[in-house]
Amino acid sequence: MPVTSVSYSVDGWGRGELWLDGTKLAWHELPHPPIGRRARAATPTRSEGGVKHPPPSRSTLAPQRVRMVNARVEMAEKLIDRFMAYFAGERASFDDVALELDGWTPFQLDVVRALRRVPYGDTVSYSELARLAGHSRAQRATGTFCANNRFGIVVPCHRVVAADGLGSYGSLGLAYKRRLLALEGVTL
Repeated sequence: MPVTSVSYSVDGWGRGELWLDGTKLAWHELPHPPIGRRARAATPTRSEGGVKHPPPSRSTLAPQRVRMVNARVEMAEKLIDRFMAYFAGERASFDDVALELDGWTPFQLDVVRALRRVPYGDTVSYSELARLAGHSRAQRATGTFCANNRFGIVVPCHRVVAADGLGSYGSLGLAYKRRLLALEGVTL
């Protein structure tokens, strides 16, 4: 099944992108301002046609293929609406979003499950996350997991903080992490 890529824009945050593998989220790139030359060649926003709609009813595609395309478009639009609501400050939940996790290790799956249980507006330390995942001595490994998380917001690594402060937040940086936490009412 082909992966569908959809871009979206959020006022004040920038452009994000999500990839769907069928009806599962395969990747979510958090919205961020464009960087350098890439900004000029960015993909269109949803309102500019980033979501490809199914072919007209006279299409030569098989009916089950048209239904599959319709389902992906509908799922992408609903998920984007939820991301937009979240970034607008609404308390949005992503617990029900199916993730593409084929080939992940038992440890990674444990961390995903534990992180998805950390509620909106709460934080945990890396060692607490390791304990919640059932791997109490794996705080560094949970940090590595968070650094490579491909499901921003849906698997909320921004809610994981260091024992002595905010911790890190990859290429988006601490200001972005602080802004996400502030959006959820957390101040550190």
